[in-house]
Amino acid sequence: MTQYAFDNLGDSFSRFFSKKGGYPKFKKKGHHDSFTIDASGKPIPVGGKSVKLPTIGWVRTYEGLPHTTCKSITISRTADSWFIALAYEQDRVPTVKQHDIVGVDLGVKELATLSTGVVFPNPKHYKTNLEKLRRLSRNFARKSFGSNNRYKAKIQLAKHHARVANLRKDTIHQITTFLCKNHAKIVVEDLNVSGMLTNHKLAQVIADCGFHELKRQLEYKAKKFGCEIIIASRWFPSSKTCSNCGHIQDMPLKERTYNCGSCGHSMDRDLNAAINLS
Repeated sequence: MTQYAFDNLGDSFSRFFSKKGGYPKFKKKGHHDSFTIDASGKPIPVGGKSVKLPTIGWVRTYEGLPHTTCKSITISRTADSWFIALAYEQDRVPTVKQHDIVGVDLGVKELATLSTGVVFPNPKHYKTNLEKLRRLSRNFARKSFGSNNRYKAKIQLAKHHARVANLRKDTIHQITTFLCKNHAKIVVEDLNVSGMLTNHKLAQVIADCGFHELKRQLEYKAKKFGCEIIIASRWFPSSKTCSNCGHIQDMPLKERTYNCGSCGHSMDRDLNAAINLS
């Protein structure tokens, strides 16, 4: 069980000496609780609703695990729930593609607009649940340090944060699964998310979109469903270019319709950008 702790410590010192991070600190109970275990190099059998963990013993799970073997298992805690994470090999399941290529324009108003005309609205889960998060945060801050009531308030707040995060991930899973199952090639912009977050008026909404998570899911689902991901340059003027004649003009964020000054073509700006990407 201590093997991975020493490996992580070595990585931390390597990052520290290469000036990529700070001096390693001890893990603090209640902050990112997790640990990784193995069976001294032996494969660990898993399957069903129980798993025998090395040094810990039999543990029941809420959901059934796939019948397979793995080299290591990571156990982590979110709020008052414990999770088991494992990696195992899975066969590719290529699907019949409805479209050869699709351009995907990511945005704040609409989370994803496809060149085929399909639109995925932005549910804005964080903004929807912000008032309850504020109330739970105030309730937690007013409790006395070290008291049982403070611990209960902390769990309530953590559970609600986890719920918002799970809602966001579920939305992104639906989008990425639809894209990878039905399209042979997917063209996505290489967004400068860190630069976009410097806009303090839109930072909260941009962070709630989960653009990095969407890109991460696309990469591994493309291998699973047999499609190709193409990352377009962030300097490609997809929003400024007319999809009908190729004319380029300035497009402020407040303008939601692209009206071409050359050929008179008029189209929703997100759909126009998605067509240019395809």
